Amino acid sequence: MPSPEILNEIEQLHGVSDRLDALAEQHSPVSDGLAKISTSVRNIAILLEVMVRIKIAPLPGDLGQANS
Repeated sequence: MPSPEILNEIEQLHGVSDRLDALAEQHSPVSDGLAKISTSVRNIAILLEVMVRIKIAPLPGDLGQANS
């Protein structure tokens, strides 16, 4: 099972992305840039979650476990 600290960081990254989206809606001069950064942060959070689930908590019968 992934550590609570890593899962907390993933949650924090999602929160940062949400806050950047809200700021983008409020500040039209920089909205495009903020939206792109928000998307990047969200994608990083998703990739981190996938990596953690694959590396730390592989599914039973996963081929990667047999090689460990």
